[in-house]
Amino acid sequence: MRRITRIATVGIASAALALSATACGGKKSSDASSSSSSSSEAKSASAAIAYDVGGRGDQSFNDAAYAGLEKAEKDLKIKTAEAEPTEGESEADKVQRLTELARKGNNPVIGVGFSYAPAIEKVAKKFPNTTFGIIDDTSKTGPNIANLVFNEEQGSYLAGVAAAKASKTGTVGFIGGVEVPLIKKFQAGFEQGVKDTNPNAKVLSAYLTQPPDFSGFAKPDLGKAAAKGQLDGGADVIYAAAGLAGSGAIEAASTAGKWAIGVDSDQYNQPGLAKYKDHILTSVTKDVSLAVFDLIKSVKDGKPEAGEVRYGLDKNGVALADSNPQYKAMADVTAAVEKAKADIIAKKITVKTAP
Repeated sequence: MRRITRIATVGIASAALALSATACGGKKSSDASSSSSSSSEAKSASAAIAYDVGGRGDQSFNDAAYAGLEKAEKDLKIKTAEAEPTEGESEADKVQRLTELARKGNNPVIGVGFSYAPAIEKVAKKFPNTTFGIIDDTSKTGPNIANLVFNEEQGSYLAGVAAAKASKTGTVGFIGGVEVPLIKKFQAGFEQGVKDTNPNAKVLSAYLTQPPDFSGFAKPDLGKAAAKGQLDGGADVIYAAAGLAGSGAIEAASTAGKWAIGVDSDQYNQPGLAKYKDHILTSVTKDVSLAVFDLIKSVKDGKPEAGEVRYGLDKNGVALADSNPQYKAMADVTAAVEKAKADIIAKKITVKTAP
C-alpha cells in the first residue's frame, strides 16, 4: 500500500497499534494554519518526528520512536506532530517534510533513521534556532543537530548468546532488512555472540534488499520468505533486524514452531504480534523512546542536546528483553546472557561492529 505523507497532532491517548498501514493514520491539526491562534501556538511547546520506512505501526523501530513522543506529550504537557514517509521517496521529499515541520514551530524535529541525515543537514542550517535530532547516524553534524545513536552490536551479541544456547540444531539465522553499515552492526554482534558461545554453531545470514532499495525494511513477505529458507536450512532460532519486514520472519518461525528474536521494540509485547508471541524468545531492544523523550525534554528545559548522544548496555540503551516467561525459565540461557552483559560492560569483551 502506498503511504501518504501527513502531519498530525496526536492526542495523549492512542489506539493500539496494528500491523496494517491504517495504524499510521492520525488526527489532522485543525488550527495549524489559523492566524487567529498563531500567537498562542507560538507560546506552546511542540515536538515532531518524521518516520522512517515502514511508518508508525511497524511494531518495531518507528513505534519505539512514537512511544517516546507520546510520553513527552503526556509527561511534559506539550503538543506533538508526526509525519509519514512515502514509498520510494527522494531526498527532496524528506527536506520538504522536515522544513514543513520546522516552519510550524516544532522544536525539536526528529528524523527517525539514518536516511534522514542528508535532509537534516540541509534543513538545520535554515532553522538555526530549532534543534534537529537524527536517530542512528553521526555522519551529519551541526550546532543544532543531536545524533542519537546506539551500540546495536552489544545487544545483538547478547541475542547471539541466547540463540546459541537455545538452539537444538546448532544452526541459527540472521536476517537484515537492507545491507547497510548500521544493520551490519546487528549481524556482526549476533554472529560473534553465537560463535563465542558455541564455536561449532552455524549462522545463516541474509539481506532482503540492497541500497538504494530500502523496501527490505517494509515488506513482511520478504522477511517471511527469507525466514522460511533459513528454517529449511536447519535454523531453529531466527533473528531479524528488518523493521516491519521482521514481522514476516517472526510469523514464519512461529508457524514452524521455532524461535524468533525480535528487534528495536520488545516485540513479545507488541499487540500486532500477539498471535506469535509464544515463539518470540526475546528481543534486542534499543531505547529509541528514551532517546526521543530525552531530546524533547532537553529542548523544553532550555538545554538542548547536540552532538553525539550514545546509548549502550552500560546505560541500558540497548538490552535483551525478558518478557517471555519461557525465556525467563531457561536458567542456563539467562545466566549466559547476564555474564556476557557484565563482561561487555567491564570491557572484557569487545564486540565487533562489522562482520
